[in-house]
Amino acid sequence: MCGFIFCSDSRAHELTVDALGALKHRGPDGRGIYRDPRSGATLGHRRLSIIDPEGGAQPLVDQSDGAALIANGMIYNHGALRDQLTANHGSRFATGSDSEVILGGYAAHGPEVAARLDGMFAYVISDGSTVSAARDPIGIKPLYMGRSSMGQFFASEIKALLPVADDIEEFPPGHFIDGDGKITPYYEIPQDTPTISHADQAMELVRDVLGDAIRKRLQSDVPLGAFLSGGLDSSIIAALAIREAGALKTFSVGVEGSPDIEAARRVARHIGSDHRELILTEHAVREALPRILYHLESFDQDLVRSAVPCWFVSEIASQEVKVVLTGEGADELFAGYTYHKSYGPTDALQRELRRSISTMHNINLQRVDRMTMAHGLEARVPFLDTAMIALAARLSPELKLRAAQGGFVEKWILRKAFEDLLPRDIVWRDKEQFDQGSGTADLLQALAPRSTVASTPFVQGSNIGRSAEEAAYRRMLASAFDEPAPLLNLVAHWSTDRAPNEALSA
Repeated sequence: MCGFIFCSDSRAHELTVDALGALKHRGPDGRGIYRDPRSGATLGHRRLSIIDPEGGAQPLVDQSDGAALIANGMIYNHGALRDQLTANHGSRFATGSDSEVILGGYAAHGPEVAARLDGMFAYVISDGSTVSAARDPIGIKPLYMGRSSMGQFFASEIKALLPVADDIEEFPPGHFIDGDGKITPYYEIPQDTPTISHADQAMELVRDVLGDAIRKRLQSDVPLGAFLSGGLDSSIIAALAIREAGALKTFSVGVEGSPDIEAARRVARHIGSDHRELILTEHAVREALPRILYHLESFDQDLVRSAVPCWFVSEIASQEVKVVLTGEGADELFAGYTYHKSYGPTDALQRELRRSISTMHNINLQRVDRMTMAHGLEARVPFLDTAMIALAARLSPELKLRAAQGGFVEKWILRKAFEDLLPRDIVWRDKEQFDQGSGTADLLQALAPRSTVASTPFVQGSNIGRSAEEAAYRRMLASAFDEPAPLLNLVAHWSTDRAPNEALSA
């Protein structure tokens, strides 16, 4: 997991090198600069060393054809790809880095190599005559692009592009740049008609697929742990991970007496993890909020509220591990949010779940990436394995929302699949979002009105803010940058463009 910046024009070399400094937090273990002697392109990289810490420094350069790579993320099938490329194409590898298979795959398959990668990634390759870039299927890892009079730019965060580029855009998940320079899709979130309605079959499949997803994400040459909020999703991940690994460090935060703190302690005792926690205070949150917004690159009220506990749990985890597993994605796959109940177990629910997965890249996944990487920490999300996404698309909505006592139980099949793994009160605990369970939502609401920026005008329907609280976050974020408009224009909102709810309109 790292950060990078690229510029296609030699005239911007010094500017590009300077801009790399804005990404230092993403890669505290090393800095690399490469200037392509054929095109003049500059490739800058900040490294967080996870696989082959001694030999995997970037940019990586193919000694046979001169192609140069900068990459961010983790390729889980790098071992199998390495074997295939060696056997079928005579590829030679100079390091044990998982990223090097991207370079070998590019030499063998061209830009289409992106479709062969199983992992979370964003990368840019300069081969002297063309530039190729790609992003993982769901957008777990960030990638932005921009232009100026001095060429084409790519970077891992918006803040690195603000001093050097105009017309900044987010590079779309599941796409690559082909040989003609066209941004081309290689992955689409499944929209299959549900074919699995039998609970026993569904439970077995969910257990198998999630187990496989966790096993591949335990690959690491450095210490690994897990976030543990005490909610269903993180508790399942931690319980399965410790079963595979034999030992695991877990991390939790919350205000004193908050539901998450108490539930996380209970789960940690049950699974036998080496548990750490941090009790949040109003003073600590107030002091950290400007830095949280700077790194988050968003002022969305919902995102900020969940970013606060994520910031602090990342901070304590980074003191002991360099990789963590998290539970993101389960709510979007298995109908875990309260508003999902208004849809009922319908086709409309399936459409809304698919839509919400497709928007995670600039909402919840942005929050996880920015908060962890602000502390030099790599986060992995087993629920968003493409095999799990494909399975969830095939599950009947009745398995996700189960009718009970005049209402619905969210994530029913996920609870049933793992009810023998955790205490019953944890498995059937009511859903609480991270900011609610940790107690930070109430704390932030109390803080925002006292902020000197809370008087920012609220304009309904604008990008100013949906509330006084959100307007305060927007003003605070804008104040961190000299020219914030390109960043502010890229802010996404959790509730935008939800699928029509036929149950409410009937």
